[in-house]
Amino acid sequence: MTQGLLLALQFLTRLPVRGPETLSDDALSRSSGWFPLVGGVIGLVVAAMFALGATVDPWLGALLGWIGWIWITGALHLDGLADLADALGAAHRDRARFLEVLRDPHVGTFGVIVLIIATGAKLVLLGVAARNDVALWFAAPLIAAWARLGAVAWSLWVPPLARGMGERFAWRASVPLVAVWTIALLLASVFLAPALVLAPLALLAWALYLKRKLGGMTGDCLGAGIELCEIALLAGAVTTATLTA
Repeated sequence: MTQGLLLALQFLTRLPVRGPETLSDDALSRSSGWFPLVGGVIGLVVAAMFALGATVDPWLGALLGWIGWIWITGALHLDGLADLADALGAAHRDRARFLEVLRDPHVGTFGVIVLIIATGAKLVLLGVAARNDVALWFAAPLIAAWARLGAVAWSLWVPPLARGMGERFAWRASVPLVAVWTIALLLASVFLAPALVLAPLALLAWALYLKRKLGGMTGDCLGAGIELCEIALLAGAVTTATLTA
């Protein structure tokens, strides 16, 4: 259990965690059950940096929260979002071309534009939260946890487009464990951040997009989904808290 959690922390964050020196595909797949918990840790770091900066100025809180979000994840999921954007922009409905561009480590015009939009959206939403005195101590951990639960669920529900990281997560992922995490996060959302009870709809929407539009998923698709779901859930939580304040 401890090793699985350490592996998940090592893979999903830049926290100074000492895990195994060799990271096997099977061990990483087993660790995916801890992804939502690690998401909670990520969200707590974001909330802490956001709160620290907001004591000086709302926009400083937004900036520190934004930097913290990028730093602690090492831009891992942003990389997947950029790769997917480039592949979609260059594929022209050609599946082989899509996979070829998706594997290319270089970032193109489409990827740069989407990165600007995605990171800008988070910064602005954090700014709105800070300006309206919206605390993120509960919402941020739940948002990050829901998004990473999504990655595990998508690997189970969506067929792989090619062998790779996304396909490996499904090896040891457990449907009952996904169900348990879903119930736990729903209960936490009901009491701590009611707007996030709609999070399963965001996860379902991305799964349907991957199945119907792309015909499957890769690790980059999972990372892109995490980023997009975080933005959608943050928008819902901040908007709801602002309107009901």
